[in-house]
Amino acid sequence: MSSTPAIDSNAHQKPGLRIPRHLGIIMDGNGRWARARGKPRTEGHVAGAKALRRLVELCIRYGVEHLTAFSFSSENWTRPRDEVNFILGLIRRFVASDLEKLVRNNVHVRIIGERDGLDPAMQRLIADVEAKTARNTGLELIIAFNYGGKAEITQMTRRIARAVQAGELEPGDITEETVERALYTSGIPDPDVIIRTSGEQRFSNFLLWQSAYSELIFIDEYWPDFDEEIFLRALEEYTRRERRFGGIEARIT
Repeated sequence: MSSTPAIDSNAHQKPGLRIPRHLGIIMDGNGRWARARGKPRTEGHVAGAKALRRLVELCIRYGVEHLTAFSFSSENWTRPRDEVNFILGLIRRFVASDLEKLVRNNVHVRIIGERDGLDPAMQRLIADVEAKTARNTGLELIIAFNYGGKAEITQMTRRIARAVQAGELEPGDITEETVERALYTSGIPDPDVIIRTSGEQRFSNFLLWQSAYSELIFIDEYWPDFDEEIFLRALEEYTRRERRFGGIEARIT
């Protein structure tokens, strides 16, 4: 891996294509992709991890600044134990095998989600990958792990309530900015566009506060099939959108 050259940022820009500053991705359809091919669900998750690698490379090449990937929701723990263990093992292997490449490509990794209750080895892995990429200034890869939008808003409410209780904040001084600073995504701009694969058309508890004005793009292909052609098709659709943010005239971002 060390012999692989770093990815050239903006190397594949297309004239007239609007590049989102922040792209969110709901990676859906691994199991159905596998079932359609007569493979076990675990093979779908392996293929899905490869698709995430492709998307990270595409975001670097096209100049996306922030990529948030919904990797494991707080509801995913209800899946069969064998499948959950496989997914967690796959995440560990993904980090172990890709960390050097992420560092070399100046990728800053940030993990959002509830960490209390995770096993100590996973907590150490999260801390290690964040520490080793903390100084990187290129693409910010935000991994939503053990994440749920409702849980995030609940945690935010508790943080603000504690500040009020401690006399550090007056209730009348609470603003949207106060809320945003208390979210997992503090300091990260809201996603310009959220893509969901596999034809499903719902948020599934992903970035509920942050997606208030995000453009939503739903594509029929399963996540493991996500490639540059699909990526460009989604960006072309995003480019055609007129973003009003509740107003009349579009604001270009």
